[in-house]
Amino acid sequence: MEPRMTRRKFSGGLAMAVAGAPLSGGRKLFAEDFTDRQIAPFRTPYKYEKLVLAASTDPRAFDRKSVDDPFVFRHEDGFYMLYIGFDGKGYQTGLAKSPDLVHWERVACVARRDPNSQYTRFNIALSCIVREDQLTSPGKLKKVQGRFLGAWNAYPNAGYEEGAAVIGLAWSDNLLHWELTEPILFPKDGAPWEHGGLYRPNLIEYDGTFYLYYNAKTDPVPKHGWHEQTGVATSRDLKQWTRYAGNPILHNGGADSWDAVFASNPFVVQHRELWGMYYYGLDRRGVARELLALGHDPFHFTKVDEIMINVGAPGSVDETYAHKPCVIYHDGALYHFYCAVSGKWPHQVRGISVARSKPW
Repeated sequence: MEPRMTRRKFSGGLAMAVAGAPLSGGRKLFAEDFTDRQIAPFRTPYKYEKLVLAASTDPRAFDRKSVDDPFVFRHEDGFYMLYIGFDGKGYQTGLAKSPDLVHWERVACVARRDPNSQYTRFNIALSCIVREDQLTSPGKLKKVQGRFLGAWNAYPNAGYEEGAAVIGLAWSDNLLHWELTEPILFPKDGAPWEHGGLYRPNLIEYDGTFYLYYNAKTDPVPKHGWHEQTGVATSRDLKQWTRYAGNPILHNGGADSWDAVFASNPFVVQHRELWGMYYYGLDRRGVARELLALGHDPFHFTKVDEIMINVGAPGSVDETYAHKPCVIYHDGALYHFYCAVSGKWPHQVRGISVARSKPW
């Protein structure tokens, strides 16, 4: 039996498979041309150029191998970040705190694997909490039914994102202890584009409706991997969830596009007349970059023909990947957190960095 292919192996393999293969300069046509005035508030061109959170130096820590997938929010006296920590066996979820969005201290591991659970015995990623979703809001948490409401996904097998993952909800009174619901979305119940497993949920509430954005993968094809695209499910009562009939709402681009293989990890915000979806694309070279799509409602998005955050120069913290977005506004600037990866698999350095809309 061949070894199971993971997301890291797949994207690393792409890079080797097409190294040196030229990509054409042609770009696909876009359904709508957004003006520079509309796009400008979403841009964060000034990189911090350092990791703001790296793997723990404690050999016993749950995040001793790498940290990943930031979700940043404002709460009471500071800023907080949910993040995924990997220990070589699987991943769990940590919470960190910062006074200024640059200097971070670990608080606790707030979602741990449960050996007695069918779903979270190896992995648990608490990926988001319902918060303000206006682009220029402080990103404060919003209570739902008097409590904090989050969403999680988990892969059933040991390793990094092994097996077909499910998505569920989580409730908390204090951000440190979370009660996980049974899964609300299963890959087998969806269309073929999501049969391979469900990735990072982004849960927002708007006008009494909950929108659960997520990316998913097709069933892997031997030696060729899979494709990832983005969809949405909605609910009024948090019990009955309906996948949008037009899913996936964010398709892969053409063969030479930035998101030819993955269009993943949606983070959705609103700004004036627009809805914005930050996401990352993986191209045929195996390069992952932060991208943006805009729309006039929560279901229809058109890709912006512009890279929001590109990979860095050789030797930089994000020379390999710059991906998995989360944004928050503070003191007149938009901060764009992302997972920064340097080096080559399986010896990559994976941590969290940030860019913002004004110079440092």
